[in-house]
Amino acid sequence: MANLFLVLLHHPMVNRRGEIVTTAITSLDIHDIARSARTFGVSGVYVAHPVTALRDFAARVRDHWFDGPGRQFDSRRREALELVHLVADLDQAIAEIERLTGRRPVLVYTSARASDGLSYDELRHRLGSDATPVLLMFGTGFGMAPAIRERADLVLNAIEGVDDYNHLSVRAAVAIVLDRLRER
Repeated sequence: MANLFLVLLHHPMVNRRGEIVTTAITSLDIHDIARSARTFGVSGVYVAHPVTALRDFAARVRDHWFDGPGRQFDSRRREALELVHLVADLDQAIAEIERLTGRRPVLVYTSARASDGLSYDELRHRLGSDATPVLLMFGTGFGMAPAIRERADLVLNAIEGVDDYNHLSVRAAVAIVLDRLRER
């Protein structure tokens, strides 16, 4: 999955009332998504937040494992966190991937409610047969605002559980999606 990238978006998201909001960055999301990305061979993880102070917080979390006491405590965590890049928004993530790869990434929308999109098999085949980079977009809160879906080139079907309850943490959803996309 060398041409696969992830972005964790925090704006524009929706809250439980459907209002457009900006959500907070959590250190658990940074750590766990980076570890899943490293495990499954993702090329990069972008954490996008419009507020400089929260990007600075994310940088401190990440950098603790590079130069801080975390480096001596768990050197493998650094290996995963090296994949994490902090950007202000989706456009910066797209521009960075385009700069790295020379190609604009295909934007893939993920959602707990999407049922009209690609299967995991279809996206896995696309990843294996095309060198075009793919950027999987993940949201926080109660999901990404409609404006994000409108920008997507593709939609990935939702993770389905045993009934209509579907409220996974974003870090759990990332791990499940990456496992499903892994070549078998």
